[in-house]
Amino acid sequence: MTDVERATTPSRRRILVVDDSALVRLYYRDTLERAGFEVEQAINGIEAMEKVLAQPFDLAIVDVNMPRMDGFSFLRTLRRSATDVATLPALVITTEAGEQDLDAARAAGANFYLVKPVSQQDLVRHAAALSGAPT
Repeated sequence: MTDVERATTPSRRRILVVDDSALVRLYYRDTLERAGFEVEQAINGIEAMEKVLAQPFDLAIVDVNMPRMDGFSFLRTLRRSATDVATLPALVITTEAGEQDLDAARAAGANFYLVKPVSQQDLVRHAAALSGAPT
């Protein structure tokens, strides 16, 4: 790692990627880990809630359409929590691109919303900004 890369590498911010697609989780994990983040994964909102209650994260990246508990239900549950996890920053990344989808994400508690596909540069930039990673 060069001095420039080291100077711009996030200080191991922890990100939880919540998506039912193994391919999407692999893409996000690979991209974020190469940028210096520590990444955990969950395949739905239920597993994500279990993980955020068990260990601290700096950001959740959440898909909307998932089995068992979708992304909006996860965010609503997270925001209603009586613990510190209620303030966990959340980035929704989904294929849903309508104005009503953005409104639903905001109402559920998303801090930011992107439409798939997301470039590696945009993923890292938004993850750094929302997790408070040094730039």
